[in-house]
Amino acid sequence: MRALMTIRWQLPLILLFLWITLPQSAQALTASQVYEQVKDSVLVVKAYDQKGKPVGLGSGVLLPSGHVITNYHVVKAGVRYMVAQGKQGVPATLKSGDPDKDLCLLTAPGLAAKPARLGQAAKLKVGDPVYAVGAPQGLELSLSEGIVSQLRGGHPPIIQTTVAISPGSSGGGLFNVEGELVGITTFYLKDSQSLNFALPVEWIGQVAKGNSGMPIGAAPVAPVPGTAPKEGWEKRAVALEKAKDWQGLSAFCRQWLRTEPDNDLASKWFMLASCFLRTQDEPKSAGAWFSLGDAYSELGRYGEAKRAYRKSLSFEALLPGLEALTWACLGDTYSKLESNKEAIEAYRQALRIDPRCDTAWLGLGNFYAKLSRHQEAVEAYREALGHNPLREHSVTAWSGLALSYAQLGNRSAALEAVKELRRYDPKKAEELFNLIIKQ
Repeated sequence: MRALMTIRWQLPLILLFLWITLPQSAQALTASQVYEQVKDSVLVVKAYDQKGKPVGLGSGVLLPSGHVITNYHVVKAGVRYMVAQGKQGVPATLKSGDPDKDLCLLTAPGLAAKPARLGQAAKLKVGDPVYAVGAPQGLELSLSEGIVSQLRGGHPPIIQTTVAISPGSSGGGLFNVEGELVGITTFYLKDSQSLNFALPVEWIGQVAKGNSGMPIGAAPVAPVPGTAPKEGWEKRAVALEKAKDWQGLSAFCRQWLRTEPDNDLASKWFMLASCFLRTQDEPKSAGAWFSLGDAYSELGRYGEAKRAYRKSLSFEALLPGLEALTWACLGDTYSKLESNKEAIEAYRQALRIDPRCDTAWLGLGNFYAKLSRHQEAVEAYREALGHNPLREHSVTAWSGLALSYAQLGNRSAALEAVKELRRYDPKKAEELFNLIIKQ
């Protein structure tokens, strides 16, 4: 009995000891906690030409190795580099780089910064929360939050997110909910909201094995043979697609983006190449074929998008909500193809699967508005706004709602929608206000 009592008395202490000493599962941090944990790891990177003129500006992240990782395009035109944290700036030298991956490593001795903890992009899933920290235009650090919207390419994947990435933030860090670095933020589509990318952190190891001291500022990037700068890029991309040379197309598009970093068309072609590579790696993945449909839609190739979405639906969707989203995107595609009967059935199928699918409600609103069925459009837009849509959905929904109310002769409701739109897109709101007032 005494032995039993002793065990019962000691049990809480044993459990406490085990709780302290055993590895604990990682805890999800809030956005502010992530920022506090990583802010001392994110830096400003500047590049200068031989005359000391600034020719590149971006962000960078200090790694456990002591090197600073940033985008290749940030420093490619420079011969001298500076890395800064707040007001403290130190000279930096190029260690290695990989122009195809748009990444390079700098060394900056004497930099008093805290290295970031490394995670794995390969462990991310669509829908995971992520946080981008960078220094837009070289100013103070800022944090943007969003989710992983697509995983493109092979393993590890290129990360597409809804996180807003501003000019000057390229080369900054993309962090998971544990404050681990999972990607390096890079190009974004300037005219398409929330279509932003990050390169997987796993690529850093490959960059570290690259060419030491590569002469980045020696000369402009040479074009692919047979392709003139700023001319003939798409023609070359089409030829590589017809040849089904997806690796070649991917490498070519990276070069195109290095030459023209803000070129939306180059970004869309890069997406297409990445998606084809993923379908090769995962031929029976619903997500891979959905991404390919998405890429074709961005290029306005709706017939091919339709076939890719249909292919996606032929496989079991492992990701929650993907089946409904695919039907919604298929509805958008049929609408673009003027296949009205098929479009409305696709939207309805999406909503049968997930009545809260805001993408389907938004598409249905746009579809009804196009057919001048304005009361039905109003109802669909209202449903879309009731299901916590993404920011770009809010802009589209409030805009559509304002125009539909105006067509119904309900001017006060139209102006109320414009007032709500002003929170998301003041310029668009002003345009609609002037349009409605003149009616």
